[in-house]
Amino acid sequence: MKKVVYKLPGELKKLVDKNRQETTAWVKKIRSKNPRNLDDVVHGLHDEAFSSFSCLDCANCCKTIGPRLTDKDIAGLARHLKMKPTAFTEKYVVTDEDGDYVFREHPCPFLLPDNYCMVYESRPKACREYPHTDRKRFYQILSLSHKNCETCPVVFDIFEELKKVNF
Repeated sequence: MKKVVYKLPGELKKLVDKNRQETTAWVKKIRSKNPRNLDDVVHGLHDEAFSSFSCLDCANCCKTIGPRLTDKDIAGLARHLKMKPTAFTEKYVVTDEDGDYVFREHPCPFLLPDNYCMVYESRPKACREYPHTDRKRFYQILSLSHKNCETCPVVFDIFEELKKVNF
């Protein structure tokens, strides 16, 4: 896999749109096959990509999408900021159209100008696990990961490499 290069979110969206039909067909094919070695291949590409790519050079995820927050995430963030969970929720959280808790604003209110996270040690589970390319049973999140191609250059490049593999 070639070295992952940072791409602006608009640039990624154009690349995803250009390849959407091909990638959607590939996702459908992989879902129907559910190859046993998909996790091994994805995890290998994940490790290779992140050996040369730093999220600090990008932070597109923190700038453009928000994590789903659990009650545990809210409690941990509130504790980190020495606030009561209700005060934290009032200041930083809204309920979205799906009934999920999300941050009130984008970019993330805890993203610093140098792309570091002000609450890194207490960041939400969704942030800790993003972009999910090291997750077991990757086939279960193929559609979500295809959507994440618009935000994360690593996910985009992993999908482009996966389409070359003969499963």
